[in-house]
Amino acid sequence: VQLQASGGGLVQAGNSLRLSCAASTRTFTIKAIGWFRQAPGKERQFVAAISGSGGRTYYADSVKGRFTVSRDNAKNTVYLQVNSLKPEDTAVYYCSVMKGIKWGSQDSADFLSWGQGTQVTVSS
Repeated sequence: VQLQASGGGLVQAGNSLRLSCAASTRTFTIKAIGWFRQAPGKERQFVAAISGSGGRTYYADSVKGRFTVSRDNAKNTVYLQVNSLKPEDTAVYYCSVMKGIKWGSQDSADFLSWGQGTQVTVSS
């Protein structure tokens, strides 16, 4: 599965963006998908994940209540709605496929098929 993230941009603090993750194949629809982000000079950080059906989600504590992950399997797309953005949310955001049954993991080693990320820059 090849993934492509998009929807990033430059926004002021407090504003919102909707990031998209488009998949190349229909097998995407049975896969749990994770969102990660990586700021310059920092390690890749887990943000959120969603089950294949879209019925279950979990989030990093730092984004709970501000970010919402969803998916539209008919469009082979997963979304990340990012609200109330803060300067510390500035990073390249990536989506990826969860390996096997790793539900609940926040470890990037448990995800694969990293696509090109999308840059989110939040100004204060």
